Amino acid sequence: METIMQTLLLAPEYLRLIGFTDILDMAIIAFGVYHLFRFVRRSRSGQVVKAIVFIVAAMALANLLHLRVIRAVLNNAVELGVIALIILFQPELRRFLEQMGSGKIKELFVAESYSNDLESAILETVEAYTSLSKDKVGALMVFERRTLLDDVLKTGTALECQVSAELLKNLFWNKAPLHDGAVIVRNGRIVGAGCMLPLSGNVNLSRDLGMRHRAGIGVSENSDAVVAIVSEETGSISVAVNGMLKRHLSPETLERLLRLELMPAAGEEGKSTAAARITSVLRSIKGDDSNGKEDS
Repeated sequence: METIMQTLLLAPEYLRLIGFTDILDMAIIAFGVYHLFRFVRRSRSGQVVKAIVFIVAAMALANLLHLRVIRAVLNNAVELGVIALIILFQPELRRFLEQMGSGKIKELFVAESYSNDLESAILETVEAYTSLSKDKVGALMVFERRTLLDDVLKTGTALECQVSAELLKNLFWNKAPLHDGAVIVRNGRIVGAGCMLPLSGNVNLSRDLGMRHRAGIGVSENSDAVVAIVSEETGSISVAVNGMLKRHLSPETLERLLRLELMPAAGEEGKSTAAARITSVLRSIKGDDSNGKEDS
């Protein structure tokens, strides 16, 4: 208690010693640490960071309790872990350095915002899916959110264009060279087509689901992406989010669901409460008889 009181009494003296350069120094460090965590949160390395924090906490506890054996093991693990971290974070580090060299470092730190491109992308997707569903043409679209899908983009053909209904119908036409893969949408714009997605590892999925649906569920399990699917067998529209598949959606329900997931604070729905929006979508999904069966 005395130590605390002495510290409080000396606090004004310490504050007088702090100059402008000290404040600037701390502000830059805080800025860097904040955006480093934000960058990691957008990537798929969140679980690795949690493991690192756990190891650091275990080392601190071992030092506090004088656990020599555990401390020695953890110290050796940390020495080897530096090399392991470089390997694990290689995609993120490479992307960071590439964007620094290309002058796009701002993209790492700028907060996401809802643009007219995203609004237009949702409307054009619904229009295209309405037509594809009637014609029973298979489709697979991935709407990227915070988790970047650069590794998935490398498996397909890079594009940079606006989302349009006619373009989507041409891409997914069954004789088009890119129709078998997925279209990746980032910030309301198509950035890749013909991309290969990881299949879901969930062994409890219905056997009625084909490869297209399993791929859509798989990428939604490994990221926070929203995946829209059209069944080639039945023409049914589905959406996969967080490993969950919502099936047999009407075009109207598809639009509401995409708006809810991709633009939760925009449009007229933004005026209502989150609970009301979720209830509305769930009722619509239930009304569309989502318990049926479908193939890819």
